[in-house]
Amino acid sequence: MNASDPVDVAEIAKSRALSKDVAVNEKAPIVDEMTIDNAPLRNVSIDGEDSLDKTAPTEEELATLRRVAGKLPIAAYSVAFVELCERFSYYGTTAVFVNFIQRPLPDGSSAGNLVAGVSDWSNDSPGALGMGQQASTGLTLFNAFWSYIMPLFGAMIADQYWGRYRTIMSAIACALVGHVILIISAIPQVIQHPNGAIGCFSVGLIIMGIGTGGFKANIAPLIAEQYRDDKPYVSTLATGERVIIDPSATVSRIYLYFYMMVNIGSFVGQIAMVYAERYVGFWLSYLLPTAMFCLCPAVLLICKKQYVLTPPSGSIYTKAFKLWKLAMKGHWSLNPVRWFKSSDTDIWATAKPSHLGANKPAWMDFDDAWVDEVRRGLMACRVFLWFPLYWLAYNQMLNNLTSQAATMKLGGVPNDIINNLNPIALIIFIPIFDQLVYPALRKMGIRFTPLKRITAGFVTAALGMVVAAVTQHYIYKLGPCGKEANYCLEEKHEHTNISVWIQALTYILGGISEIFASVTGLEYAYTKAPKNMRSLVQAVSLLMNAFSSAIGQAFIGLADDPLLVWNYTVVAILAFLGGVGFWATNYKLDGQEDAMNMLPNSEFTPQAVVQDEERK
Repeated sequence: MNASDPVDVAEIAKSRALSKDVAVNEKAPIVDEMTIDNAPLRNVSIDGEDSLDKTAPTEEELATLRRVAGKLPIAAYSVAFVELCERFSYYGTTAVFVNFIQRPLPDGSSAGNLVAGVSDWSNDSPGALGMGQQASTGLTLFNAFWSYIMPLFGAMIADQYWGRYRTIMSAIACALVGHVILIISAIPQVIQHPNGAIGCFSVGLIIMGIGTGGFKANIAPLIAEQYRDDKPYVSTLATGERVIIDPSATVSRIYLYFYMMVNIGSFVGQIAMVYAERYVGFWLSYLLPTAMFCLCPAVLLICKKQYVLTPPSGSIYTKAFKLWKLAMKGHWSLNPVRWFKSSDTDIWATAKPSHLGANKPAWMDFDDAWVDEVRRGLMACRVFLWFPLYWLAYNQMLNNLTSQAATMKLGGVPNDIINNLNPIALIIFIPIFDQLVYPALRKMGIRFTPLKRITAGFVTAALGMVVAAVTQHYIYKLGPCGKEANYCLEEKHEHTNISVWIQALTYILGGISEIFASVTGLEYAYTKAPKNMRSLVQAVSLLMNAFSSAIGQAFIGLADDPLLVWNYTVVAILAFLGGVGFWATNYKLDGQEDAMNMLPNSEFTPQAVVQDEERK
């Protein structure tokens, strides 16, 4: 069986129904109620702990019953707040990168801010180093690449050695050092020496990226781990309706609101820092996020005893790699014909301990169920391989669209504040999708599965880039300098007579695409990874953003006049083709969604433990 081979849902459902951990407890008294999709659900108590009647669904129930999300754990809210603070600091800082690098110091300014009586407050932009659009695009892409490749190291440390909590705390300390160095690069005395300032700035980026990577690889798994149920079960609402409490839907809801907190943090951070650079200087734009970031370790320390944590698992990656090599033995071939013929072979069955029996190697101290979990995790990693083309479109909001805004009629609005329409769209649309769109689709019997949502995200991102290309075309067509819009801005201080708010559609489409693709990617990475490798699979999904930034470096030649229309057009085409390729290579996997979510628990996977128990 290869990564895409089907699994028998009926057999898994039957085995789950017969297992002790899902047996119905009919004698447990009712102690309280909670609501799911606005309908109360009876809750029971067993041995002093709240629990639900957890009867595994049959194949017929899986096909017919409505699926709903369960109750969100209280501890998850504090983790979400920590993410809000971290994203405030990260996006608040990066929001001013483009102007800091690209634009020159405004006349009469020493800190990069606009100066009363000298600057044109309606249309001028803050600046510092004056290195141009290509330099700003290159450095912002490097920052994204570095910040999203470092999660691999953070995942390795967390899964194998330190655990997620300790790794997150260490990453925060590292990121704080990077933030301090960025502050130094922006003080007026340093800005006066651009070569020294850009060197200091680059060192700060590298150190901050190491901390950001360690944080991002582990915070997303940590919040979802606060929800303990990992298999669907049947329950009856107070209305009498029998429904399936679907952990996948619950994790999806957790990540929807987790992502909303991400965007609340980024929105407030970006808005505040854009005005800080405009009125005071870049040093303040780097100082305030650093102060906000200091809340992260404080909250984590206060709430430490409330968290459900997964301990590190030792050399788990080595065993997974050896397992993969064993499964591939005799099947790998550079001959494409032979490789295709072997694609129908059940390669993982021959690598299971039960198959090897007494001949299994000494390092194989796990059970058959863990082999299935590793297979499922590899399938998730394969799904993420198309994501660089999606992030290529998203990354335009971090650099080129900010530059595009500066060439348009601003009406007193800072050019780097317009991209906040993206988090605003997410803050508005996430509750709409969670409370209205997704429940309505489930009630209509439409299964908008994770892979379908991701495909829709690719297409929506492509549409956003089409709008950006059309906007750029009219900037060139109506601008006073034709296709030299940036020359007009920098040398003549003239703008194209098009309102910058026309960019709203691009950012709204980008936000909706994130709900479909980015949020679902977090969900997919968590639900499909082996429990003791969740940080790794999350890091692999984040790594796709690093690959996207590397690909984006190849498009820097298009990131300048008069080629910007081609820049957005090519990105739109690639995002659309990415969506087509994503679905074409994964549509068979879409039919196995229930089977993969219902795999039996491996005894080799460390079970989550409450922190105070772990301490004892």
